[in-house]
Amino acid sequence: MPSRRAVLCLDSLLVAGDEEDAPGDLARIEVPFAGALTETGDVFEPYRLIDGDGQMVVPVAEFLRSLQASGRSEATQRSYGMDLLRWFRFAWAIECPWDQATRAEARDFCRWLQLAGKPERDHWRTGRPAEPGPGPAPGTVNAITGKASPGRGLAVSTVAHCETVCRSFYDHRLEAGTGPLANPFALARTGGRAHADHNPLEPFHRERAGLFRPRQPQRVPRSIPDRMFDELFAGLASHRDRALVAFWVSTAARASELLGVTCGSLDPGSQLVTVIRKGSRAMQPLPASPDAFVWLRLCQEETRGQVPSGGDDPVWWTLRRPFRPLSYHAARAMFGRANAALGANWSLHDLRHILSALFPCSDSRRRRASGPAACAVRLPSPRCRLSPNHVGRSASSAARPTATRMPPNTASAGRSHTAAYRMARDPLMPLRCSGSWATRTCPPRRST
Repeated sequence: MPSRRAVLCLDSLLVAGDEEDAPGDLARIEVPFAGALTETGDVFEPYRLIDGDGQMVVPVAEFLRSLQASGRSEATQRSYGMDLLRWFRFAWAIECPWDQATRAEARDFCRWLQLAGKPERDHWRTGRPAEPGPGPAPGTVNAITGKASPGRGLAVSTVAHCETVCRSFYDHRLEAGTGPLANPFALARTGGRAHADHNPLEPFHRERAGLFRPRQPQRVPRSIPDRMFDELFAGLASHRDRALVAFWVSTAARASELLGVTCGSLDPGSQLVTVIRKGSRAMQPLPASPDAFVWLRLCQEETRGQVPSGGDDPVWWTLRRPFRPLSYHAARAMFGRANAALGANWSLHDLRHILSALFPCSDSRRRRASGPAACAVRLPSPRCRLSPNHVGRSASSAARPTATRMPPNTASAGRSHTAAYRMARDPLMPLRCSGSWATRTCPPRRST
């Protein structure tokens, strides 16, 4: 069966290397699904890029080996390989060898990424074109969350990442002495180091960005409101799901980092959970909420004797037999089902912004409020970002000296906290509360 093709009309001309050569017409480009990025299962070469004839692309293989030598994870190698697969498919479609690409091909490739849209594949089971799903139309804004669903085209961040990967690939080949004489994905500056002749009285210009790199809009992170979080948490179907969400909120860890936790990484006595950070691959203990450990204990009692519980065994398992370690896609599907019951489209990443929304302050102040358990390491919450509600407050308090008084150990008298508030605040300010997780309140502060 012939493969479907992503077709885009580009009314542009190739710039010939020699002025005497006639420019080629790029009025119509058909980019087929040629080649693939295959997973080998080899530790030393986890991914391999092959062309349409099934042959390995040697320059890409050498580039991925250099990434592995510099300590990049397998996920990073896969991400870089997928971006290079887009570029090589485009180069094969216009019949341009990768080592003869010029700035014109790089320009048209970036245009193709932004205008062609996502390629449509045949259904993996039926082999026929996939029909529209029951979900909302692409680009529709959700009435509850205010977030738009993924559009028909590639995201701006995806295009920017692909441009950066291609520029890094050609820089690597230039250092090796192969490829074109100049990097087709050039930087915006003409040459030399960035800001070489900068005037101190003038602002800095964007000289480190790529020439064809699209500008990404500055978005304010969205955190889940307390009322919506209570409804979302109540819609979770199992103790495992409640424990996962409670840990995600209270630790502000990435979803993949928490899913990789082993039984030996939990310390309920100190209320710490040790995760492996995504970038540095360093092991870091994170303070977690007491409610999260309670839900985890209930989950472990349900599966006692049915799943391994050794120090090196994973903590999170599937609910259906045969029991398997819980993957990221399964956790995202679980969270998606809870969203579907509310008609929302929150993501797992939105759970990380709850802590930064409750504490819109500097990292040093957040570390002081985190107690001795987290003072030794940097608190893993997202970088403090200013929302429109905090801009005026931060501007007015910029001239005031930083307060050195530690926050009180308890909240105000009689204040009832939502589940999201307590899960994010408990590891930072221990609350001595009584009652159930949904109705407990804090006792009044004793006078000294």
